[in-house]
Amino acid sequence: MRFEGLDLNLLVALNILLEERNVTAAAKRLHLSQSALSGALGRLREYFNDDLLVPVGRLMVPTPRAESLAEPVRAVLLQVHSSIASKSQFDPATSDRRFNILTSDYLIAVLLGDAIRRASSLAPYVGFDVQHVQDRPLERIERGEVDLLITPEPFTSDAHPFELLFQDDHVVIAAEDNAAVAQGMDLARFLELGQVGVRFGSDRMPAYEDWVLSTTSHRRRLEVVASSFTAVPFLVAGTGRIALMPRRLANHFARLLPLKVVAAPIELPPLREVMQWNKFNNQDSGLRWLLELLRDTAAAGLDGSGR
Repeated sequence: MRFEGLDLNLLVALNILLEERNVTAAAKRLHLSQSALSGALGRLREYFNDDLLVPVGRLMVPTPRAESLAEPVRAVLLQVHSSIASKSQFDPATSDRRFNILTSDYLIAVLLGDAIRRASSLAPYVGFDVQHVQDRPLERIERGEVDLLITPEPFTSDAHPFELLFQDDHVVIAAEDNAAVAQGMDLARFLELGQVGVRFGSDRMPAYEDWVLSTTSHRRRLEVVASSFTAVPFLVAGTGRIALMPRRLANHFARLLPLKVVAAPIELPPLREVMQWNKFNNQDSGLRWLLELLRDTAAAGLDGSGR
């Protein structure tokens, strides 16, 4: 199909080229040969009367014209997908849709496991691709690569809708036989003891509690840094270290490992976990079903033993 002389299929190629900035990688994503994609790039350059992407080493650097096209091209493709390519009605009993969810292992442990178990009876053919938050998660929402991001509220974007899922507070975990916290813990002891913390991805993005503490004058002694929340309890058990973590996750692991949960001697703002999705998917009936499933599961956890 052509629109004002432009083959609209070329917009798909342009979108991927601007994301990958490498013909080989873009061709692989599009299931095309390098020569076919090079031909598509040539036609794009002719239509826009601009080089669009200029080779610099192994990468191709976008020209100012290409940079100006990136957002509108992505938006058009996402809108087409959400309006036409996606099925208008979602029947959980018969759908074989696969949802892509980006979140932390904390959410997987305290919420998504229960939600997916619920879904197995409500939607027996629906699948889930659950990925850990790593680098630049908001870009993946922007590009439409994932259906849903679940993350602390400060890490969301105002450019897309989001909704509070639940909130949690913070506690300290310690080995069950850790005498240093036998009578509870004050701030001085909290800052004195060696601790286990969390950083994510190659950018070493801090966890919510570290992000909050970085705005204060308090500095913890981080002796061990893990790449996931669920590794932390195993690095605390049997040691003299402690860790600051969300209450739901602390209670979960205190039932499984020789750990105790004590009140945190420092008050942090509540951890508000929110769901965020691309604005072009607002009318997606499958996404609305998924949001409702997660709301119900979070509410059941709050009413039960999650807190």
